[in-house]
Amino acid sequence: MNRRLLTLLLLLPFHVLFAQKNLLTDFPKGYTPQEVGKRLAHRFVGGKHALHAGKWISYPETFNWNGSLKFAALTKDKELLKLLQDKFEPLFTTEKQLLPIMNHVDLNMFGSLPLELYQITKEKRYFELGMPYADTQWIVPEDASPQAKEWAEKGYSWQTRLWIDDMYMITIVQTQAYKVTKDRKYIDRAAKEMVLYLDELQRPNGLFYHAPDVPFYWGRGNGWMAAGMTELLRYLPKDNKDRPRILKGYLTMMKSLKEHQAPSGMWNQLIDDPQCWAETSGTAMFTYAMITGVKQGWLDKQEYAPVARKAWMAMVPYINENGAVREVCVGTNKKNDKQYYYDRPRNVGDYHGQAPYLWCTVALLEKM
Repeated sequence: MNRRLLTLLLLLPFHVLFAQKNLLTDFPKGYTPQEVGKRLAHRFVGGKHALHAGKWISYPETFNWNGSLKFAALTKDKELLKLLQDKFEPLFTTEKQLLPIMNHVDLNMFGSLPLELYQITKEKRYFELGMPYADTQWIVPEDASPQAKEWAEKGYSWQTRLWIDDMYMITIVQTQAYKVTKDRKYIDRAAKEMVLYLDELQRPNGLFYHAPDVPFYWGRGNGWMAAGMTELLRYLPKDNKDRPRILKGYLTMMKSLKEHQAPSGMWNQLIDDPQCWAETSGTAMFTYAMITGVKQGWLDKQEYAPVARKAWMAMVPYINENGAVREVCVGTNKKNDKQYYYDRPRNVGDYHGQAPYLWCTVALLEKM
């Protein structure tokens, strides 16, 4: 190839240069979703429980488990599926005390896991275990706070608190309940809740504050929002009155994320701060949302497939030889202090990061 032709090729836009290959299916060895998913899912099987407050199965573990199950089912890996079911079995017996109580968004989300198992196995005991977690998000306990009761009177979950994390925690279990019952009340109320959070927390630039009193665009927090909208839009009926508003919020966010992607392909701990460190869990959530958006037709393939591919190719090297994802921000409460987000510890193998990586493998493998 002569130098002039090589120069012309290098000047071509990324999507034109790779026009002859599918950016979301053709990957080099070591980067395929089959390879990555298998490494991460099998690592989870042998991992220890990650407990919430030392008592109950945590939301990061729940979502890692869900991702592993979806990967096993999609790839028809019966051995892996059995290992994951066997890991769950003690929660019916000897580990029953680890089942989360039903009084907080970070705990009720657990219901999404047995409901995922129900969809795969059709065993009714999973259904019976999971549904109360969805129902109790809208059943106000007697000792609920006055503010919680006010939210309920307006038709929202009494667990509402206007933290962006909630829009995955609430959405995932309500969407799962809709999928297994076909009762629209579950997905309709999740949509109503989503619009509340969009109106309160999304800024004109498409990104989200961590909370109304915390004006920072925290990466994983925005990731929960991106993934929550994605899950909801996948299953929300076309005639739902809130769908246009949610789709608008999603599209506005994706446009902003495209503009804030670092040259490396990653997104930062504080999305709009190019000096902040690259963070893997948020990056994986954004990538999942974009892959799904392209495949569902919500996003223009020519515009967003290159963005999603670039992110995936940047993400994979953060997985170490043990299948553990590096540079994962630890669990993070809200705080009106920019330095606080800069200083958050970074873990290796934290389920906050392992889970969305698995979601990406499933999204890449799914045929829409």
